[in-house]
Amino acid sequence: METALTKVKSEEFGGELIQLVSFNLEKEEYGINVLMVREIIRMLNITRVPNTPHYVEGVINLRGKVIPIINLRKKFDLMDTEYDKRTRIMVMEVVGELMGFIVDEVSEVIRISEKEIQPPPPVVSSGIEQECMAGVINQAERLLVLLDLEKMFTADERRLFSNVA
Repeated sequence: METALTKVKSEEFGGELIQLVSFNLEKEEYGINVLMVREIIRMLNITRVPNTPHYVEGVINLRGKVIPIINLRKKFDLMDTEYDKRTRIMVMEVVGELMGFIVDEVSEVIRISEKEIQPPPPVVSSGIEQECMAGVINQAERLLVLLDLEKMFTADERRLFSNVA
């Protein structure tokens, strides 16, 4: 599934290059492997679904496919804000299911060397909610938190999402 564009052997960087899509939440920058991202869309009308976790905003119809929409601010227990012109839905494939994730803004696609990824600090990664934190990337004057969305949800939550959609 990997292509020459997403992973490249590089003697110059001393490891494999990985492409990440970076996005912002509450002025913090996060990254996700570009292979997981199917598309990035502007905010749409979201249909609410009763009896779902607080971080599930509802569902959207994307070209005939109904997909659940997750508010990452709520999932990460960040303060909720109004959506604005930079707010986006990142449609990603997580454990074989399409899901949409609301983010404050999508920044850029960046290339990093695997060697630049540092393990998350033990204090941060010990919490059960932080299991989705795959690492931290220190680039110049910025820190980027690398996420593993497949570890973000329990098996029960994933079953719920497939029932919602």
